[in-house]
Amino acid sequence: MRHQTSGVRPRQTMRGHKSRVTGAVHLPGGRRIMTCSWDGSLRLWDLESGAQIGEDWRDEEDEEVYGMALSPNGKTIVSGSGNGKVKLWDVKTGKVFAKWTGHTERVTSVCWSADGKRVLSGSRDGTARIWDVDSETGETVLTIKTGHKHVFTVVYSPDHTKIGTGGYKENAVKIWDENTGELLATLKHDPIVFSLAWTTNGKKLISASSYGPIRIFDTTVWEQTATLEGHTNWVTAITLSQNDRLLVSASDDDTVRLWNLDTNLQVGPPLQHEDYVNCAALSADIGQVVTGSSDRNIYIWDMHAILKESGLEDLLPPLSDVAAQVLASTDADATHAVDDKLSPGSSNDVTNGADSSRTYRYYHRSSSRRPRPLAPSLGSGSALLGLLSSPFRRSPSNTNKSTEHQ
Repeated sequence: MRHQTSGVRPRQTMRGHKSRVTGAVHLPGGRRIMTCSWDGSLRLWDLESGAQIGEDWRDEEDEEVYGMALSPNGKTIVSGSGNGKVKLWDVKTGKVFAKWTGHTERVTSVCWSADGKRVLSGSRDGTARIWDVDSETGETVLTIKTGHKHVFTVVYSPDHTKIGTGGYKENAVKIWDENTGELLATLKHDPIVFSLAWTTNGKKLISASSYGPIRIFDTTVWEQTATLEGHTNWVTAITLSQNDRLLVSASDDDTVRLWNLDTNLQVGPPLQHEDYVNCAALSADIGQVVTGSSDRNIYIWDMHAILKESGLEDLLPPLSDVAAQVLASTDADATHAVDDKLSPGSSNDVTNGADSSRTYRYYHRSSSRRPRPLAPSLGSGSALLGLLSSPFRRSPSNTNKSTEHQ
């Protein structure tokens, strides 16, 4: 078992998932989080105690969950499934109320438009789809054949006029017109692009990939302007603070790293984990970051303490902004009706930060750990394809009317 080299320990460790944790979101009100996993479940957790709230959220299909995203109003979670379906969950009831079909392979990435009227999904079938949330059947309003063999990440621009895609092959980030599906820009990149993040002002697009650093692009000219160096293995997820000043990155090097985007320098030591880190989610006030790992655990880290120790408390948003966010989220909090009763045995699945180093071991990797070179080698395409492959079941063919673009 790897020993932690960082002096920073998680404030809380949550245990209960039976397979790798693939996604996490903070719910309105700042008291609860949701996580998803390859074990087919979504789970609700209390941030303060670290205990699971209620039973697992499951659909009868019980397929692996590859990612999820919370709607802008905080009432709905969209998830991507191993059977190619996009599912909508009611946060109040914990139940699936819509299933959208169209993708023919697993759905690896999902996100919402800023107005909450559309959902964007990406799949291993090489397409990105835009779905009309208000239609009764989840109509596909646009299908884009991206040219990626597999799409691993999709993102909306803040003004939801453009979308970004990244994936395997077509070594690039691609920018598309949200209405027509026209290709607007191609940003040459490393072999696999795993994650994209757009700043709230729309001026920067940040990417995370396999071999190579985190890259920052100027969206006015679509040129790379900076890189963030430090990770020693694939960077699989990135997330931005709401004030666009702090970036969090998760990696197969078993660490999460924090980046000051004012200087493009790393903040503090890496947050050491015992296994691959697949996801990270910052709270609205940047007070906490939640990370999910292939060791099946969820970790809560005290961002205030880390930034204070680094002398970078100025990266936190003003208290007035935090108060406004709390008031807004209180009105939108759809979780109050969820059963607050702890699930049986959940108290035994909580570990505080002092004991979190005794943990054991999402995305597109095999379940067993294997070393990978830090630079691509000849024939790496076949090796990568092998690493990215695993069994899947096809979903029913799409019967929705859609517009396709190459």
